Amino acid sequence: MAKAVRFDHYGDIDVLYVADVEIPKADPGEVVVQVKAAGTNPGEASIRKGFLDARAPATFPSGQGSDLAGVVYEVGQGVTTWSVGDEVLGWSWRRSSQAEYVAVPADQLIAKPPALSWPVAGSLYVVGVTAYAAVRAVGAGPGDTVVVSAAAGGVGSVVVQLLKVKGSRVVGIASEAHHAWLTSVGVIPVSYGNGLAERLKDAADGKIDAFIDLFGPEYLHLAVEFGVPRERIETIISFEAAQELGTKAEGSGDATSTDVLAEMAALVASGRIVVPIAATYPLDQVREAYTELEQRHTRGKIVLVP
Repeated sequence: MAKAVRFDHYGDIDVLYVADVEIPKADPGEVVVQVKAAGTNPGEASIRKGFLDARAPATFPSGQGSDLAGVVYEVGQGVTTWSVGDEVLGWSWRRSSQAEYVAVPADQLIAKPPALSWPVAGSLYVVGVTAYAAVRAVGAGPGDTVVVSAAAGGVGSVVVQLLKVKGSRVVGIASEAHHAWLTSVGVIPVSYGNGLAERLKDAADGKIDAFIDLFGPEYLHLAVEFGVPRERIETIISFEAAQELGTKAEGSGDATSTDVLAEMAALVASGRIVVPIAATYPLDQVREAYTELEQRHTRGKIVLVP
């Protein structure tokens, strides 16, 4: 038997529990991974609360999680790319990664670079491909000034560094507690709250070429007010506002591929991008992990370590 996170109905954090389940078997084309780390993400909290039921309903009892890293435990028929003992990272689309063992299609995994710790590798998929999609959506490059909201969060901390890799000048909106870290990675920090518009204008020297929203619709409206071209305004969260305003709303689904994940993993392994780990929790403390995550004040990733 093995342990896995479950919930039987939509609700708050208290619906989460850890169950004893059978170790999954590898069907043809699959491998079973013994999970060493599985990241947590705000989208998973939205699924658990039923907020995404119209687009992506849960089937109960439901597992949870997409990010994963671990060691290949079993190889299914027809799989030639992996062997038992290989260290891998990747994703599951079955809401199943927050578990001791998970079966995944072999083509949803890449080799874990030795330089990546398990917590970093196990939390890279969602933030990595989402950041890639957001930066690509606004066409950021050398000479651009790009504003990013929630710039020190799980996705934001990767977005701002990827923008720097692309040669852009980055202004990051975040609480003062995170300003020192943003400055350390070459980002101009700006506090949110009253007077934000004027602070952004000053920090950007009056020139904002693109805007990436990682927090809420108010930032899309602000970007439009600044006169940023709508094709260079992107959100990963404010879908209704994006549709209303005619801005972009590209996310992980638009950039999910092993090629993109491998590119992001290489940037992290080389040190050009750092994935901050805010905290790690054992699997049986999944409620504590999501309590911290849903406060939305954490810099970097919160990771479950089975």
